[in-house]
Amino acid sequence: MKVLLEISVIFVICLVGQGIAGLLPFPFPASVLAMILLFLLLAFRLIKPGHIENFASFLLKNMAILFIPSGVGILESVHALQGNVLPLVAVCLITTVLTFAVTAYTVHGVILLQQKFSRKTAAQGAMVKENGVHGCNH
Repeated sequence: MKVLLEISVIFVICLVGQGIAGLLPFPFPASVLAMILLFLLLAFRLIKPGHIENFASFLLKNMAILFIPSGVGILESVHALQGNVLPLVAVCLITTVLTFAVTAYTVHGVILLQQKFSRKTAAQGAMVKENGVHGCNH
């Protein structure tokens, strides 16, 4: 019964994303809106991770199945791709390299921010400790 509730939560969020996408005056993917909505619900703790944990784990474990419709769609449109294979391969290679680079720089930036934050926190802790010891003598 818990899994059915988890599936319902995910599908309701997807349905709301679909509704929002339909109301927008410009095209925007409903799945992206649903992911943003899910993120916001989790960030503001309106939904706890435990509310969707089992179904989310199932989806992650079986993610390859979700790519089958896209693959079939590409195979059905192979006639449209026949004259454009080289540009398609070039775009795939370039975007893959760009994605790797952006990811690497993002991770590097986050690591630097974490180190800066931990140094700042450690320095503040040392100051509090130092002031706490000397502050009692006044």
